[in-house]
Amino acid sequence: MKKIRFIKKHRLNRSAGGDMGINILLIIFGAFMFLPMVYAISQSLKPLDELWMFPPRFFVKSPTLKNFGDLFKLMSTSWVPFSRYIFNTALVAVAGTFGHLFVASMASYALTKIPFPGRKGMFQLIQKSLMFHQTVGAISGYIIMSALGWVDTYWALIVPAFGSTLGLYLMKQFMETSVPDSVLESARLDGAKEVSIYWKIVMPMVKPAWLTLIVYSFQGLWNTGTSTYIYSEELKTFNYAIQQILAGGIVRSGAAAASTVIMMLVPITVFVITQSNIIETMASSGMKD
Repeated sequence: MKKIRFIKKHRLNRSAGGDMGINILLIIFGAFMFLPMVYAISQSLKPLDELWMFPPRFFVKSPTLKNFGDLFKLMSTSWVPFSRYIFNTALVAVAGTFGHLFVASMASYALTKIPFPGRKGMFQLIQKSLMFHQTVGAISGYIIMSALGWVDTYWALIVPAFGSTLGLYLMKQFMETSVPDSVLESARLDGAKEVSIYWKIVMPMVKPAWLTLIVYSFQGLWNTGTSTYIYSEELKTFNYAIQQILAGGIVRSGAAAASTVIMMLVPITVFVITQSNIIETMASSGMKD
């Protein structure tokens, strides 16, 4: 009679040294990715002689807040107040982001969970549209804006943001993997309407996705610069004002460096608050059951 051998399987576990090594490696890469931000802050605190020193220094030697003072002084001398540029940027970023979130989430819900003829072909068109830069449609976009009477208005900056296909694609992919059809069918059997299902069931389940969408959309709109649709100075954004400062030459280099830091602060703050949800979205949007 043959003896049966039982082979004991050994489970591989990382040692404490391995965990420490991975953590050290992640800290090194994290610090390396943080260097551009540190350099931008260092540049904003440098006096003019250090800004144009050769070879350039990474860290500031004699930090000063004069650059920020010069920036506010330049903006205060403009016939359009500094606060107006900030208001325009905030209005476009907030309104465009929430409009885009609403349109993208509603459209992705319909494409994912409501069967109707032609939805596969429609989604293929959305996928193909991701290959084209917005510059390709600049002429047709201007014709549409002119026909609607939206040239030189806030609508010309806000409404086009609603139709960004990247956010729609992201939301659809996340809904497919994170919202089971059985949950929606149970809600329909209980008499829930589609609007209630979308708002009370689907949106809470895809919270990481729409928080990620808010970050991406807000960052893009916050950095909106000059536009072919806007001619009035009082309707232009803060990024446009920065470009005007940069056009002033070497003398305004310190103010330009300070303005770069100000432009970075808001998007970075939004990203830090929602970073865990962004990681979850990126991990889930490409997975299939």
